[in-house]
Amino acid sequence: MIPRYSRPEMVSIWSDDTKYRIHFEIEAHAADAMAELGVIPKEAATEIRKKGNAAKISPDRIVEIEQVTRHETLAFTQHLAELIGPSARFVHQGMTSSDVLDTTTAVQLTRATDILIADVDLLLAALKKRALEHKYTPTIGRSHGIHGEPTTFGLKLAGFYAEFLRNKERLKTARAEVATTMISGAMGTFANVDPRVEAHVAAKLGLRFEPISTQVIPRDRHAAYFAALAVVASSLERLATEVRHLQRTEVVEAQEFFAEGQKGSSAMPHKRNPILSENVVGLARMVRSYAMPAFENVALWHERDMSHSSVERFIAPDATITLDFALVRMAGVIDKLLIRADKMQKNLDLTQGIVHSQRALLALTQAGIEREAAYKLVQSNAMRAWAGEGTLLELLKADPTVSKAVPAKSLEAMFDNDYHFKHVDTIFSRLFG
Repeated sequence: MIPRYSRPEMVSIWSDDTKYRIHFEIEAHAADAMAELGVIPKEAATEIRKKGNAAKISPDRIVEIEQVTRHETLAFTQHLAELIGPSARFVHQGMTSSDVLDTTTAVQLTRATDILIADVDLLLAALKKRALEHKYTPTIGRSHGIHGEPTTFGLKLAGFYAEFLRNKERLKTARAEVATTMISGAMGTFANVDPRVEAHVAAKLGLRFEPISTQVIPRDRHAAYFAALAVVASSLERLATEVRHLQRTEVVEAQEFFAEGQKGSSAMPHKRNPILSENVVGLARMVRSYAMPAFENVALWHERDMSHSSVERFIAPDATITLDFALVRMAGVIDKLLIRADKMQKNLDLTQGIVHSQRALLALTQAGIEREAAYKLVQSNAMRAWAGEGTLLELLKADPTVSKAVPAKSLEAMFDNDYHFKHVDTIFSRLFG
């Protein structure tokens, strides 16, 4: 994580201040439950809560203690003892470090995911607005980068809207995957901590309790979580790549907003580059890269080892912070995107009408010509159109076999772009209601 690609709200979730404050909340909620069960004195639980709430937990002091203990959680509980006093001996009763660490990670990931879902909503709003705006703006559809048949720019954007609706659901599922707490003690057997303590902590933190843990929450949950983030990042890359291609000089059907005073090149004053979309592509690569180590974290030794710990200290903040930034950036790109309907029409007309070849093919088959023969007839004339010998319509009219099978007026009707847009309303209704 670097400041250039970070937003403050997401960064704050992963700060040491936030982490240790969540640690305290877990310990305090556990103490409250233990007091209700008669495991520790109620006065002690009250004092833990009161003094802990009033105190400023010092990450620097915890680091200082850890230089001696070589154990972060023990350094934290020792620092709490300094802040709370004698009642702190009842903190962490029957618990193990992972109870605190894994539950803290769950809280942080759920908070982070709430931000990511809100980010997707921003992008969805921008996509919907621009899709409706350009519902009937004609443009060329491409396959393999080559002109295919007419579509509308609204349909292009609506397709991305549908994809990010799915991504929103993926994030909701990912949130549910990791929104579990574990307060089950060493080996997860509840030998020294009552299961009702775990249930109480889970309820207070808005989490579910893990049905069965070892000494850690199972890491298949986290693997599924980071995989979901990787899918969202890949969708962002697809959208950003579309913008980049449409901004190419030979195409120029859409362009990123270019602010007054902005410069595209230190050497070439004319340049207007799709730098924001290029940036999103790079960020997407980083988010995807965090999924693989999450998969590798699943196979921990026996009831636990610590090989996952250092990995998650990197990937949890970096993946969520990076995806947060990329989503908001892409929402801004779409919201301010300069859409060139004039260039779209020019590009539609660029290829001499060959984009209507399928309609001619179908007309010939319906006129009684065998499909393979009809295909060869249309293809041979389309190749001549590619070579600049005339428009496909002119060439088909001049072809004796074609003109004998299909009248000129019928051929002319097949070269109408609007034919391809007759179900746009239906598609939009299916998507937007």
